[in-house]
Amino acid sequence: MSRKKMPVFVDRRAYRRRRMADAARLLPILGAGLICIPLLWKGQAEGAASTGFVMIYLFAVWIILAVLAAVISGYLAPSDPEEDASKDEAQ
Repeated sequence: MSRKKMPVFVDRRAYRRRRMADAARLLPILGAGLICIPLLWKGQAEGAASTGFVMIYLFAVWIILAVLAAVISGYLAPSDPEEDASKDEAQ
């Protein structure tokens, strides 16, 4: 009649790791959206963005995406190889 009670909350490290994995999955979608923004700018109208400005924008988006990917991958990297190896063997 009594079941084993499972903890309500997940370990904090596991929770953060899962959220970082979610962020890594969403990063390409964010990048595609940011790269498509110049397509919405008007081409020949007065005050329209010049080609040089669009190229600088795209380069900046590319750099920001690369930095974000590096930061996220740093959080997803195993912190202790021996600990991770023992977890893999237990499963």
